[in-house]
Amino acid sequence: MDTRPALHFDDVSFTYDGTTFVLDGITFSINKGSTVGILGGNGSGKSTFAKLCNALLVPDQGCVTVFGRHTEDTTATYDIRSDAGMVFQNPDDQLIASLIENDVAFGPENLGVPTNQLRERVTEALASVGLQGFERTETAALSGGQKQRVAIAGVLAMQPKILILDEASAMLDPQGRRDLLDICRDLHQQGMTIIMITHFMEETLDFDQDIVLDKGSIALSGTPQDVLTQIDRLHELNLEPPFACKLSDALQQRGVPVHLHSTDAGLITDLKKLYTDSAQDALATSANPSMSKEELQ
Repeated sequence: MDTRPALHFDDVSFTYDGTTFVLDGITFSINKGSTVGILGGNGSGKSTFAKLCNALLVPDQGCVTVFGRHTEDTTATYDIRSDAGMVFQNPDDQLIASLIENDVAFGPENLGVPTNQLRERVTEALASVGLQGFERTETAALSGGQKQRVAIAGVLAMQPKILILDEASAMLDPQGRRDLLDICRDLHQQGMTIIMITHFMEETLDFDQDIVLDKGSIALSGTPQDVLTQIDRLHELNLEPPFACKLSDALQQRGVPVHLHSTDAGLITDLKKLYTDSAQDALATSANPSMSKEELQ
C-alpha cells in the first residue's frame, strides 16, 4: 500500500525576479484521497502554488514531491504530470481541437495510450462530467460551463491521481460553479485527490482541509470549520467569510446563543434546537409553572 503523501511541500520558496519571493517557506502535506482548498486573495501566491504542484514551475528553495517524486527531477516530469492533472481558469486556454472527442483524446494520445483504448477513455471521461453523447459536438458551440467540463474530461482521460483546479470556477455562473463542485464530489468519492485553488470560500465547505495563503505564506490552516469561522482574520486577509459564518456572527452579536458555523446546515440545526428548547420551556411553564421541563417530558 502506497502511504506516501499525494503532494508534499518542504520549505518551498519561489521567486520570479530573483528578489521578491512569491511563496516563502511553505511546508505542508496533502494526503492521498483528500480534498484540500487553497484560498487567498489576489497576489497571495495561489496560482504559483498550483504550477509548482505538477512541475510547471520548480522551487528556488526547498522541494516539492508528488507521490515521492521530486518535481525538479526532469526524468520524473512525465510521471508527475500524468499523476497531477491541472485545470485552468479559462477553458479556452485548455481546449485544442474543434470536436469534443478529439480534444478529450489529445492528452491520453500524447501519453501513448493505444488507439483501441482511446475511445473507451474518452467515453468514460465525458460520462464523468455529464457530457455523454457530446463526442461529435464542436467545442466552439459550448457554454462556458460546458467548456470547463470538457477541459476537466481532457484531464480525466489521462487518469490522474490528483486533480488540481486553478480558479476553475472563476469564469462560471452560479449554476456552472455548482455543477463543477458536484463533479469534484463524485471524483472524490471514487478516490481522487482534489486540490481546489479559489477565492470563493463556499466552494471548500465540505473539504477535508483549507489552507489560506497571504503574501506567499500560510496564514491559516485547518478544517473548513476551523478556518472559515475566523471572521476577523479573514477580513484582515480581504476574504469574504461564508454566509453562514456572517449570519451566525450577527446573531451572536444580538444575543442569540448560537455557535459560529461555516455551513448553512450547521446553523439551521443550531437554530432548530434553540427553537425546540424554547418551545418546550414555554410549554412547560404554561402547563405547570412549578413543573420542570424534564418532569413535563
